[in-house]
Amino acid sequence: MTLLVHVTAAKNVRSVRRAGIRADSIGHGGMTGVYCLPVLPSYQITYQWVRELRRGGQRAMIAVHFRVPDDEPVLAGHYNRPPLQLSSAEAAALVAEQQDARGYELFLPRPVSAKEIHRVRSVNQVTGWRYMPGAHGSPPCACPVCNPSGGYGAAKVRKAFGE
Repeated sequence: MTLLVHVTAAKNVRSVRRAGIRADSIGHGGMTGVYCLPVLPSYQITYQWVRELRRGGQRAMIAVHFRVPDDEPVLAGHYNRPPLQLSSAEAAALVAEQQDARGYELFLPRPVSAKEIHRVRSVNQVTGWRYMPGAHGSPPCACPVCNPSGGYGAAKVRKAFGE
């Protein structure tokens, strides 16, 4: 059994414990499912998406650990590249063997039942990266897609780029 972790808002904890994780995320090709990562020895890589997901407005995030069979089909890969269809065990090995696994994700194309949940825990709220892996130290993009009008500090960034 492969141990995976899904990061969600803390307000969802009662619903997750009662009914499991709904398959309401839209993945590649328009299919619905659950985004997750394998639980690895590295805390930083396992919970790398916490800080980026908090940018969506959620104040506190939790981690939901669950088990799926090793032969369960999942989509795996880096978030900005087309995913590969692998078994959950192969996908966990793919992420674990990466030199820099920041930005990798697994997509389980089905809901997770409450019986499959192994543990629900709190996580460090500042773990992970923002914007994109390796963005620290590089200047922000001033285009309207990356820096929408009304966002925190957006006017200052556009002014710095002379727009």
